[in-house]
Amino acid sequence: MVYETIKTNLENVLGRIDHACRFAGRRPEEVTIVGVTKTFGPEIVEALIDAGVYDIAESRVQEFLEKRAAVTRPCRWHLVGTLQRNKAAKAIGCFELIHSVDSLKLAETLNRLGTERAVTTRLLLEVNTSGEPAKHGFAPADLEKAAAGVVGLGRLSLEGLMTVGPLSTDRGEVRRSFALLRELGGQVERSIGRRLVHLSMGMSDDFEIAVEEGATMVRLGRILLGGREGSPPPSVIG
Repeated sequence: MVYETIKTNLENVLGRIDHACRFAGRRPEEVTIVGVTKTFGPEIVEALIDAGVYDIAESRVQEFLEKRAAVTRPCRWHLVGTLQRNKAAKAIGCFELIHSVDSLKLAETLNRLGTERAVTTRLLLEVNTSGEPAKHGFAPADLEKAAAGVVGLGRLSLEGLMTVGPLSTDRGEVRRSFALLRELGGQVERSIGRRLVHLSMGMSDDFEIAVEEGATMVRLGRILLGGREGSPPPSVIG
């Protein structure tokens, strides 16, 4: 029953992504769904993989390590939550992509660990496009300098940018936040002389706007899985 519900929710999301792509003149294949499974058990992760989502995200390193040991289905693991420098040693070499590098000090720590272990970390720089004080990420004005610093580190691969949209019901404000990340991506590409592959932006409440503004990855949890662990089983989301 859980699998069928997740599958139905995924089909709904795929239809909405297709519509947003058509509106923006994009192809749906350009957008990857990253399923956010924080607080859910391994059985839900496996049901999500069986439904067709092979990119799985966690927010905390320790929860990921416990869950990875219990998940038997092949998938690509992502880290989308804040990574503390004292947890970097546990994260290095474990994730397909770290979305949330929010300081040069963290980047330097990952590079040092990567040099010690002969591991290259693929990462995104998190940007605070809304200017909300509680959010992590580089200020837009500091981004080009940060990107230049990261590309100079031999055990890091800068793949793109990430942002969290503003907590707002104003869709115009949300759109401006995502459009800014796209514009910043272009600026960084020109400044470092190389292409950025990914813009990770958009979650359950705003992913269609993100797709219209150029997202290549959308991070979806509730719209696929329902409430967090301890809540009732997933229900079909309209």
